[in-house]
Amino acid sequence: MYVLALLFVFALAFLVECLSHSRLIKEDSSAAAAGLIRTLLHTVRVGLAYLVMLAVMSFNVGVFLVAVGGHCLGFFLFGSRFFKQSTAASAYVKL
Repeated sequence: MYVLALLFVFALAFLVECLSHSRLIKEDSSAAAAGLIRTLLHTVRVGLAYLVMLAVMSFNVGVFLVAVGGHCLGFFLFGSRFFKQSTAASAYVKL
């Protein structure tokens, strides 16, 4: 059960980072629809972040480490620019 709890906290932390850096709204969508979708995603993200916070407040070192690891891996995959090549960076490479 402990390993399952650790996997669950890791997945929650990873999902929080995924939702934090996702671009699910298309440019041609209406302002009302975009606002509604952004509000819904923000609500889900904050709710999941509070669940991770409550798990960390158990003062268990293992839970803390997997929460930090989930946030770390999620940010690395979705938030960092490691996998994204910007046009500005590619312009510098060509010079």
